[in-house]
Amino acid sequence: MLAIIIPYFKLTFFEATLRSLEVQTDKRFKVYIVNDASPEDPTGLLEKYKGKFDFVYHRFEDNLGGISLVQQWERCIAITGDEEWIMILGDDDVLGETVVASWYENYEIFNEKSNVVRFASKVITEETGAVSHTYMHPVWEAATDSFYRKLEYLTRSSLSEYVFSKASYLKYGFYNYPSGWYSDDKAWIDFAGNKPIFSINESVVSIRNSFLNISSRKDNLEVKNKAEMVFYRFMILNKLNFYKKEQRLKLIRKYEDSIKKSKNLTIREWLLLTYFYLKFFDLYSFKKFIKRLVKNLLRYE
Repeated sequence: MLAIIIPYFKLTFFEATLRSLEVQTDKRFKVYIVNDASPEDPTGLLEKYKGKFDFVYHRFEDNLGGISLVQQWERCIAITGDEEWIMILGDDDVLGETVVASWYENYEIFNEKSNVVRFASKVITEETGAVSHTYMHPVWEAATDSFYRKLEYLTRSSLSEYVFSKASYLKYGFYNYPSGWYSDDKAWIDFAGNKPIFSINESVVSIRNSFLNISSRKDNLEVKNKAEMVFYRFMILNKLNFYKKEQRLKLIRKYEDSIKKSKNLTIREWLLLTYFYLKFFDLYSFKKFIKRLVKNLLRYE
């Protein structure tokens, strides 16, 4: 069976999420609603949905999501039962009515061939009411290729539209980046292992973008920049061999830029970058890098 975990904190759009679960055409799922010490009590609303679908409600008295989103996800997963597949659904996101049905319809296709399954997605911009086009994906795609498409702004990706095997989660876990930035990106690369991501494009998960989202906040750029730097360091140290030469150079440059946004480059970091620019040598890219290096050195004379 499929476990759908909702780390609950905000009531504002929560009923839309619950309603999307109520109207699922296939009810073979169990929902775990986990209250992260929210000041907004959802129990009155949950009474309305008793018997509409299978769910359990648990409240933690200490807020963990404000300290570490990843640790909050982990304790949510810890209270699930024997379900072998997990979706972590935002408390403001919405499932299309056939999401669960299409997951089961495709089960025999992806089972044992993939550890990560994703649905097509749309973005709802709450302030304007605009709904994006549907983001669809190759049916089978390497996780590293999927991330690179996101890097190139050819697609989007977030937590809610993915289903992953509990076995892969237990093997790798989520990496605890600051505020959870890039934790899901790394998870899909890790969880996939040597198997491709399987995409179900006939059903859609709608992701809500509002003033309540962490991604919409402007006061956490320092935290985001730090997470970006650590993530791209992981990518260049561990995943460059999965990419073509020009893609490798772009990832190296992303790491360089992320350090500059987070802090000044140290000699150690310049040496590391020099090593990678030489290893994947391109004359134009290397000349531009040397100019940046010289400019940096002159600044400290």
